[in-house]
This record gives sequence, structure tokens and C-alpha cells, in this order.
Amino acid sequence: MDQKEKEIIFLNPVFKQMIWGGERLGTDWPYEIPGPGTGECWAVSAHQNGDCMVREGAYTGKTLSQLWEEEPALFGNFENAGKEKLDRFPLLTKIIDAKSDLSIQVHPDDAYAGVHENGSLGKTECWYILDCGENATLVIGHNAKDKEELTAMIREGRWNEFIREVPVKKGDFIQIDPGTVHAIKGGIMLLETQQNSDITYRVYDYDRLSDGKPRQLHVEQSIDVITVPAKPAAECVKDAADMPKNQKNLLISCPYYKVWKIDVTDQVSFAQEHPFLIMSVIAGDGLINGQLIKKGDHFILPCGYGEVALQGQMEIIAASI
Repeated sequence: MDQKEKEIIFLNPVFKQMIWGGERLGTDWPYEIPGPGTGECWAVSAHQNGDCMVREGAYTGKTLSQLWEEEPALFGNFENAGKEKLDRFPLLTKIIDAKSDLSIQVHPDDAYAGVHENGSLGKTECWYILDCGENATLVIGHNAKDKEELTAMIREGRWNEFIREVPVKKGDFIQIDPGTVHAIKGGIMLLETQQNSDITYRVYDYDRLSDGKPRQLHVEQSIDVITVPAKPAAECVKDAADMPKNQKNLLISCPYYKVWKIDVTDQVSFAQEHPFLIMSVIAGDGLINGQLIKKGDHFILPCGYGEVALQGQMEIIAASI
């Protein structure tokens, strides 16, 4: 592999204004946001609804989906640990700023989405809580004991009975499998790693209006895909705030991705042995192989990148397949 292919691929994010979004991506983060109500930063994405562009270097101006098509060696020629070849860049990294509550929602798995959503991938995702207020909660799971009770609670609008809230704090990590009822609550900012999919079924949206009309709900699809009973609340949240420093700490390994937290206080080095490695600097600044990186930078270390040397004072979330 030549030196060009070993370049770090820095990406410019794509921003989305949402009914529930805020301004913190422009005040707490070094981004030029399109305006108030900016709820999502698609930081590493090759999805058609938000395709990130390379910021600098040999591939400047190319989109991530273009790189995927034109430079397969950068991504290990799409080999997925001996599984089938991948037909699209498999992951999507977002920062979400929820000024108000998101809708109560659920995602389908690959099998359901493939049949009902024009061959889309399903959506498995995970969250790292970047910031939240005291006594913060997330909606994770529900209280229905079987499908019959679930259907009745949803159709009859018994939301107070149905919805389960779980306490969270900064530094918590949550895996959201398909079929999990979930919602981010107002005041929470998080980094999300997910499958490259934009399929969301809204179960309930607090009867909010957008442009004078209620937003579309997906009640039948939601009843189809919600897992009953829900996973116990105690199994849903992992404390990742205070992990060992200066090493890669594995937060999750599932069929779709692996995610690590790296707290750099001195120096860390490791080999980039994955088909690619996404890195998001979520706090502080420092160096990667002598190159300056800071909070708000998102980049990909390509296949065959070799030794990674980090130094400084910073927190990083990394992901691969």
C-alpha cells in the first residue's frame, strides 16, 4: 500500500435541523451549524441522506460513498472478518443534541427492513452520553409483558403505563438492539454509532405538530418489530466514564460493530488491524502520529494504516466492524 492510501481521512460533517434540536453543536462544539434547531451532526456517513466529504489530503472533495466505490483497498476490500462482502460503507457516526424530547421510536432488524424498506439495512445502534443534566433519563424498553398487552397499550395511547425511563449520566454507554423501544430526552447530548441506515419507526410523538401537521407515526410497523418483553432495565446501561487510561477499552462487540473508548492522558499506541477504524475526538486535543487533532474531529484510519501513536489530553470514541 502506498503512502497516499495510508493517509488519515478527515471528514466534514453534515448537519440536520430537527423539531427537537438545539444550538449546542455550534456553541459547545467547533462547528458552523446551519441555524437553531440543529439536532444531528452526521460526522462519519456515506448514507445518501447525508454523505460526508473528505476535508483535506489526496482525496479532498470526494464523498465517503465515492471513496467506498473507487478506493476499496482503503476499507480492506470490503472483507468483513470472513463474512459476506459489504455492499456499502457499513457504519454511521452521529452527534445528537436533543434540546427537547425525541419521539418514542423503534428500529427494525435487517430481515424486516430488507423486506419492508426497499432493501435497506436494519438499524442497530449504541450511545455514549457526552453530556446531560442531573437526574437525566432515557426511554429504553417498555413495560408490556406480552404482545397482546403491548398492542393494547399502544392502540389505546396508555403511554404512561407503556414507556419505561432509565436514569443515565455523562459517560454512560447504551446498546440499542433492533426491537428496543427508545427515545433520547431533552438536555442530552450523545455520540451514536449505528448501522448505515436511516429507518426509524415512530411509535408516539407527544401529539407534536411540524409545519402545522402531526408527524407521521408507524404504529403497525412498530407493533410488528418491538421485542416483548423488553430487556431488564439493569442490563441496558454500562458506566464507561472512568475506564483505564491510555488504552483501548472495548464498550461493545456485536455482529455489526465494535466500539472502544480511549482516554488519553499521556501516550497510547496500538496497531490499526481492522478493515478501517473510525475515530471521533469528543474532548480535549492532542496528536495522532504527530498530526494535531482536537474535539470535534472525526476521521478514518484506513486498512493497513499501521501503528497508531496518540498523545495529549483527550477522549476518543473509536469504531469498526
